[in-house]
Amino acid sequence: MATSVYNISKGINKPIEFKGLKAQYIGYLGGGLVLLLILFSILYIIGINMFICLGLIIILGTALFMFIYKISNQYGQYGLMKRAARRSIPSQVLCASRRLFIQLSNPW
Repeated sequence: MATSVYNISKGINKPIEFKGLKAQYIGYLGGGLVLLLILFSILYIIGINMFICLGLIIILGTALFMFIYKISNQYGQYGLMKRAARRSIPSQVLCASRRLFIQLSNPW
């Protein structure tokens, strides 16, 4: 009787992490880098000096990396979505009449 040996993956249900970036922030960083590439090509095609374009893109790229790492560490995997959801919750619910609540108790 042969026995099988199976490796257990310890990373199940853990968020994707790459060099300290968690979950959706990897996509945000990738999208930002693509936008910087497009910005560089637009500036270069317009005719701005290449060294000015490179300097601007390096500064903006550094700011992008610092910002994405900051919000990744600050909010974690789901924190940014929770923050956006918290903004959509109303502070109070106003109702001018009781008709809605009366209809809820007696739908017919």
